[in-house]
Amino acid sequence: MSTKVADHVLQRLREWGVEHVFGYPGDGINGLLAAWGRAENQPRFVQSRHEEMSAFQAVGYAKFSGRVGVCAATSGPGAIHLLNGLYDAKLDHVPVVAIVGQTHRTAMGGSYQQEVDLHTLFKDVASDFVETVTVPEQLPNVLDRAIRTAYARRAPTAIIIPGDVQELDYSPPTHEFKMVPSSLGRSSWTAIPSDEAIRQAADVLNAGDKVAILVGQGASGARAEVERIAELLGAGVAKALLGKDVLSDELPYVTGSIGLLGTRPSYELMRDCDTLLTIGSSFPYTQFLPDFGKARGVQIDIDPHMVGMRYPYEVNLVGDARATLERLIPLIEQGRGREWYDTVCDNVMRWREVMERRAGLAADPINPEYVTRALDPLLPENAVISSDSGSAANWYARHLTMRPGMRASLSGTLATMGCGVPYAIGAKFAHPDRPAIALVGDGAMQMNGLAELITAAKYKDLWEDPRLVVGVFNNHDLNQVTWEMRAMEGAPSFLPSQELPDVQYAAFARSLGLTGVRVEKPEDVEAGWRAGLEADGPAVVEFLTDPAVPPIPPHATWEQMEATAASILKGDADRGSMVRQGFKAKMQEFLPGREKKRT
Repeated sequence: MSTKVADHVLQRLREWGVEHVFGYPGDGINGLLAAWGRAENQPRFVQSRHEEMSAFQAVGYAKFSGRVGVCAATSGPGAIHLLNGLYDAKLDHVPVVAIVGQTHRTAMGGSYQQEVDLHTLFKDVASDFVETVTVPEQLPNVLDRAIRTAYARRAPTAIIIPGDVQELDYSPPTHEFKMVPSSLGRSSWTAIPSDEAIRQAADVLNAGDKVAILVGQGASGARAEVERIAELLGAGVAKALLGKDVLSDELPYVTGSIGLLGTRPSYELMRDCDTLLTIGSSFPYTQFLPDFGKARGVQIDIDPHMVGMRYPYEVNLVGDARATLERLIPLIEQGRGREWYDTVCDNVMRWREVMERRAGLAADPINPEYVTRALDPLLPENAVISSDSGSAANWYARHLTMRPGMRASLSGTLATMGCGVPYAIGAKFAHPDRPAIALVGDGAMQMNGLAELITAAKYKDLWEDPRLVVGVFNNHDLNQVTWEMRAMEGAPSFLPSQELPDVQYAAFARSLGLTGVRVEKPEDVEAGWRAGLEADGPAVVEFLTDPAVPPIPPHATWEQMEATAASILKGDADRGSMVRQGFKAKMQEFLPGREKKRT
């Protein structure tokens, strides 16, 4: 039997070491689906409930494995559905390859069913590489370049294969004019800055007395080097959300997350430092970085297109974080005073006490901060954690202590809803021997998380460690946007847009044969988490949480929070527990007293 183009696609993926393709079927990829049958499902086709989820699963797989994620979809609507997940990959710099079908070549241009201009559709999201395969000889080069480019640019790429091309007999490119041969493989490589640039960076850092370090996901391969330079500089280290698992939060000088979802000590670190070293991060919120002119800056980033655009750095080092730090560390002078270091560590200790008090405050019915804080000591040392976007991300950012061996991520730059559960599923295929935990709001669960529980149920027997625990914050409110409206717009909650219907998430999980636990009282929170973590398969632990607990930003002042409380009490007077007259007092409880004194 002759080898078809579709057969060679799967063969080439296997040769590249691709083990999973996350997708959804459709007649635009019928040729590929038939080839999967002939290939005995190698690489494994992982069927989601929706193509957007396939893309998210590919992103989660890539984030947690370090390997390229591959997703597949049919022509027209299937290809369109991939877009949001592919944009998540693009904005978070994750290698993903999308393989999509297209109408037959004979019908193209004829306004045929499901005919969409896919080149135009993918032109932005897959701007580094998007190509249509029109003849068999073109295939190896296109597929190889898509994979290499995804790795090299840390970006999504796209391959479009018309349905009739998938079913053609495969023939390789020949040694002829206008043929493009191809080959497998890519060697490892390391980019390093010049010696002169490294010396300039060392001069800036050695001149600083109050050094702050900001790390992102680009520093993930340089854990030991980041720790060493922080100790030499007597620096505090803040983490962008995508860099949450770069360093252990048990280190006394690690101030935690930065930004709106960040911590007070990270805010103070940036406010008071005189020197900033940024490693592998493109954290975009300039207002959380030092005031311009107050601190000197050095940046290390592997992408020359991403340096020097978040802060007026004096030295921009283009290179791999680990290799660059290995060359920079010997030039850093020792013997600094400990006053700054001790201040940073004291701020961290006070913040931890504040967070413990906040998690212990009463709420109606359950404080969401307590839900996350109760999970923290129960996390397995090899846990893989995802968070969805929304108020759940606040508690993820502030209450989970990253320890060595743990992995964690979320949609950092796109901040899209609906990624938490599919990320966890992608993580399970990347690490089937490790437990995965997803923190998800009820809005994200209603958007697509419930459907993807079906995917988890479908594949649970493939995972050596079958635990995938989804913690749902059920507060009947699109809570993050509600709080943003209040704090930024001075507007009360607009119920037609913000109020969510009540859904029985745990009961739905049980209807699929999964573990489902509904927690309605604070005293049952820890037991709920334990039940999920001890289950012999995927589990949903649903917590009824209070939407009135404010995700207070680290820079909030007492006056700002009082104004927000007044706005809520004025505009939400009919909203039950969220706006009872004691709500202003609750917000005052959640705002630490030291901020009141400071303002």
